Amino acid sequence: MTEEQLRVRELIAQDQLGGWDEAWQESVTPWDAGQSQPPLRDLLMSDLVALPRSGRALVPGCGRGYDAILIASSLSLDTTGLDISAAAVAAANAYAESSQLSERTKVKFGVRNFFALSPSPDERYDLIYDYTFFVSGGFLIILVWPIVDRPEGVGPPFFVRPEHYTLALGDGWDKILDQAPQNSVEAHKDKERFLVFRRL
Repeated sequence: MTEEQLRVRELIAQDQLGGWDEAWQESVTPWDAGQSQPPLRDLLMSDLVALPRSGRALVPGCGRGYDAILIASSLSLDTTGLDISAAAVAAANAYAESSQLSERTKVKFGVRNFFALSPSPDERYDLIYDYTFFVSGGFLIILVWPIVDRPEGVGPPFFVRPEHYTLALGDGWDKILDQAPQNSVEAHKDKERFLVFRRL
């Protein structure tokens, strides 16, 4: 376990919700790869899955917003990135502003606890992208990471396995893609898997 991971665990142990904001304020974010995830880029640029090209997308636990911006610009979806950390959302807004996005790219960020969302029509999405967060929706794109043989002492992010998603989602979902990414951040190679589910 790295010093950063230990520090994040310490912050979260002190304050379950506020610890995430403290981590962002201290720049202790071992999950932040400094870019959108290469496997997500590859999927969005491929024709492996007929993903929606209109509607709404959600990226919970969006952090600096790399993946939310990628989804909005690649799929033309009105994309919302949520994070429990105000510092993360400020970083996402700053990153979006510095990215010189086209006027057609519709992405916004907000401070919100994903688990407090209600199932109202205003909070339904056509696509949800999960990277170290574990949620469900219409299309669910998941980059499962870190997959490790010995999970003790791993995280954050904490280990997860593909079968955890399959079990949690149950029978209402059809897995339409399950593969090891061909293009990964160096530190993630051989420790991640790409899954796409569609609600039945």
